[in-house]
Amino acid sequence: MSPKLTAEDLKATFDAFNRHDIDGVMTHFADDCVFYTVAGDHEYGNKIEGREAIAKAFEGVWTAMPDVQWAEHSHFMSEDGTRGVSQWTFRATNPDGTRTEVQGADLFRIRDGRIVEKQAIRKQRPAVPAK
Repeated sequence: MSPKLTAEDLKATFDAFNRHDIDGVMTHFADDCVFYTVAGDHEYGNKIEGREAIAKAFEGVWTAMPDVQWAEHSHFMSEDGTRGVSQWTFRATNPDGTRTEVQGADLFRIRDGRIVEKQAIRKQRPAVPAK
């Protein structure tokens, strides 16, 4: 029997995002995972492939927005364990001092207890002026 990813595992992943702990974030990602970003040149955003490239992209967000948090996150899994959903509120100070504060979700595809696809979806909202 293959291992099953749980909602608690997704919670732990987002707790690691908020600690900016790349090893903790990547724990449940497969080597051949694909990440579809919230923005990019295509209707799906941009496509980032493989653990190393995805980890670098996540670290880039932490560098550009050192206070970034995925707040109020909640998670659930499909009954068969092949899909997961995480909902969150993204809060960060942009490099120009404005704030991004928007709700979003990640849709996950899971194979053998590992994340093989992360599809990030986020509301669009103008930046909030700096306080």
